[in-house]
Amino acid sequence: MQENELIERNLELSFEFMRYLLTHPEMEKKIPKNAQVVLLPDYDEKLTRFNLKNSKRQREKGQPVIYVRIKELAPERPSRLVGTKIERVA
Repeated sequence: MQENELIERNLELSFEFMRYLLTHPEMEKKIPKNAQVVLLPDYDEKLTRFNLKNSKRQREKGQPVIYVRIKELAPERPSRLVGTKIERVA
């Protein structure tokens, strides 16, 4: 698997984690300020290894490290738009 693919999957996972924090603000309180947050998806061994390797390389001295273990990623949901119309005007 190419590094670009892993980075792309990481971006998706990061976006989903941010959405998760928006709906679960109590979880954000468990993350210290300036902490390195490492996403570890149980369902994707290659991405987990990639993230662990990069976290060790990028960690600043004395920086708190938080592992976020993710059991699974649910399938994408359909659009959340309701009552949408498309109108041709010209």
